[in-house]
Amino acid sequence: MHDRCTRNARPMHVAAAARAARAAMLRKMGQGLCLVMALAGAPALAAEWKPPQGCRLEMTVQQRSCTVAQHYRCDADAPGDQRVSYFTREGEVYQSRIDAETRWMESTSLVSGITDRLEPGAADDASLKTLLATGSDDFDFWTVSDDGERLHHVGHDELTGETVEIDGVPLDLTRFELRTFAESGDLLIHRTGGQFVSRAQGRFYGGVESAADWTGAAEETNDTPMRFVRPGQPGFGSTTPEYDCDVLMTQLDDRKAMQ
Repeated sequence: MHDRCTRNARPMHVAAAARAARAAMLRKMGQGLCLVMALAGAPALAAEWKPPQGCRLEMTVQQRSCTVAQHYRCDADAPGDQRVSYFTREGEVYQSRIDAETRWMESTSLVSGITDRLEPGAADDASLKTLLATGSDDFDFWTVSDDGERLHHVGHDELTGETVEIDGVPLDLTRFELRTFAESGDLLIHRTGGQFVSRAQGRFYGGVESAADWTGAAEETNDTPMRFVRPGQPGFGSTTPEYDCDVLMTQLDDRKAMQ
């Protein structure tokens, strides 16, 4: 699953991006992050993002839903670990780190200030290797936040058998389902949808998904990658989203008109 800048459930996978989660960072961690940027008004000035010292930026990914992702690696991390930072037009909103199996290791919502980490000893760790070898992977793991909240994530990823190429990058299509429960056992959020996985890069990218939470609120989001920017290409390191931003502003205007 994918640990993406998505709005509703964020610790996810992690390979199941969440894997994005894409695990699941719930609405408390910034539901509608891509709409949050619209609430503040004018977009931030364009800037070229630089990774922290000891890290190297590998790719900038322009996505639907008015977000841009910076994928990078750091020398101090374990071999195979990858990091990503997500930006809206208001700036950086979310960071995460996955391991070589795309397990979500930790993620931080810069909107809420909360960090979630993977608890060791999962009943069934997510495994990119298993998914690519067999076409399906189940996962069952817990995360704990720095404010003490524990969340239980249960779900699966599967390859659809379809492949696409986006901006020169071959990708496998996946389907996923994820349920996130409170420590009490109450269901908090249910996510279903599709994502993309790059075998060469060992990463998940967001796609179209639906999510419903414990209140009955539901939404559909689309974080499909649109452009992969490599080192030396125009737009590498850009923090200015390029896709769907006008759509989000229109949705915001419509909501204001209904109030």
